[in-house]
Amino acid sequence: MKNIRNFCIIAHIDHGKSTLADRLLEVTNTVSQRDMQDQVLDDMDLEKERGITIKSHAIQMNYVRRQETGDKEIRSEEYVLNLIDTPGHVDFSYEVSRAIAACEGALLVVDATQGIQAQTISNLYLALENDLEIIPVMNKIDLDSAMPEEVADEIVDLLGCKPEEILRCSAKTGMGVPEILDAIVDRIPAPEGDPNAPLQALVFDSVFNPFRGIISYFRIMNGTIKTGDHVKFFSTGKEYDADEVGVLRLNMEPCKQLSAGNVGYIISGIKTSKEVRVGDTITHVGEPCEKPIEGFEAVKPMVFAGVYPVDTDDYEELRASIEKLQLNDASLTFEPESSLALGFGFRCGFLGLLHMEIVQERLTREFNMDVITTVPNVQYKVKLTNGSEIDVYNPSGMPEPNNIAEVYEPYIHAQIITKADFIGPVIKLCMDKRGILKNQNYLTTDRIEITFDLPLGEVVFDFYDKLKSISKGYASFDYYINGYQPSKLVKLEILLNGDPVDALSTLTYVDNAYPIGRKMCEKLKDLIPRQQFDVAIQAAIGSKIIARETVRQVRKDVTAKCYGGDITRKRKLLEKQKEGKKRMRQVGNVEVPQSAFLAVLKLD
Repeated sequence: MKNIRNFCIIAHIDHGKSTLADRLLEVTNTVSQRDMQDQVLDDMDLEKERGITIKSHAIQMNYVRRQETGDKEIRSEEYVLNLIDTPGHVDFSYEVSRAIAACEGALLVVDATQGIQAQTISNLYLALENDLEIIPVMNKIDLDSAMPEEVADEIVDLLGCKPEEILRCSAKTGMGVPEILDAIVDRIPAPEGDPNAPLQALVFDSVFNPFRGIISYFRIMNGTIKTGDHVKFFSTGKEYDADEVGVLRLNMEPCKQLSAGNVGYIISGIKTSKEVRVGDTITHVGEPCEKPIEGFEAVKPMVFAGVYPVDTDDYEELRASIEKLQLNDASLTFEPESSLALGFGFRCGFLGLLHMEIVQERLTREFNMDVITTVPNVQYKVKLTNGSEIDVYNPSGMPEPNNIAEVYEPYIHAQIITKADFIGPVIKLCMDKRGILKNQNYLTTDRIEITFDLPLGEVVFDFYDKLKSISKGYASFDYYINGYQPSKLVKLEILLNGDPVDALSTLTYVDNAYPIGRKMCEKLKDLIPRQQFDVAIQAAIGSKIIARETVRQVRKDVTAKCYGGDITRKRKLLEKQKEGKKRMRQVGNVEVPQSAFLAVLKLD
């Protein structure tokens, strides 16, 4: 055990985590030159296309360290390094928290050209809460725009470490990587635990394999597990045989046994996804541990949206797909719901808008499911006139206005780090989103940290995109939930020919309702195809119509055969056509294309 090191890499987006992981794998010869590629641990197509890490990835490396002893002899010692590469985007912070729970140390990577960003600080606090040993690493020092001295001062201010403790490297060229491996061995403590105690293993991830069932990844805190052992999962109490245990290299490598301190996987032929939970404890049936491993928090979704199958017959298939996806992405939550316009579907909870986009894309690619996603909402608390309080996740659950005493909406504590040049536009953006300025703090002469309290409902749409565009990509953003505050919210409904489309309904602040309603009507007018009858698109608050657009009917020229003659002949034909259109409107229904739902999300 003294030669095992478990560590993760944490950093802001694009600071070089995955590239540094590539170099570590290369230097330790874990991946052969033939198999080597950029971002080797990012195995999803989506990750490669977008250049972001979505899943944390575990891999084991063997590192042979050669040291000179006093008599000029070279002593070799082999270490087992378990690396977990983590995502950098704020929407995948739950992945980071799970990786941190399985480690004793962390490499904190900071870009020498950009300095400390919001997510760097957020991930650092996560690591410090778990008492991890932090090794600061300054990356990209080979670039002309690098500012090593200024960034080193920022790291010293943040961590309180000595300047000589900061490692400097270039993950692209491999410069400084051997020193990082030595620092991992010297500074990160070996895992603690008793190999002879009852088995206690923390499940930190799982994947679904159609041939072998569910594969769970675990970190052993105490005890030993062997192939063929009779084990059980603590939270469900279900028992299984360990058909195969092994370590995670580039591919899974079976081995006979794993003991305390190690990271590995178990295959036990589990077919039902509900039987495995991230954060659960695996123990032996014959000699179980007394209590499960503590400290694993349940995920708190930030954004809620309805996910419906395009074809209503695919409802059960969609349920199975979401359950399998939830195995691999524990931050996704879902519950069944139904809609008048879209039939049966699920109300899903996401950590943010990017997370929602990625889940939708993964359902399409990995499970071949065509889905419609409704307008995202956050969770509101409503106090009724009879004194009771209810949670509202979507507009259709909002009670009638005469039953509502008070509506409370979630607020976030937002931390924005930007260059001093962009402070004006950033503050204006936050003020427009009903933000309250709490604090301004200059990190350096050129970089400022601004703290705001903002309503979460204003942030879930396009706040992050706008922040990036007004700051030319320099601003970084991080947040946490900061309780509920009373607010003036109304339910904005979209009516097509007088019938409400509940998938397009949204809960919004009263002052924003008029402009949003008008824009939605204008957008839908362009997107809804013309029918054989007029389609009235209306935005309404309760029984009050606040905006209207009309999609004109497609009309046949019924008067073409009349040339000359009395005007009454033409009028008779037009009146007959009008009657027909009226009857058609009574029985006709309006199809809303998927592009219309997506366009409403991207309203400016």
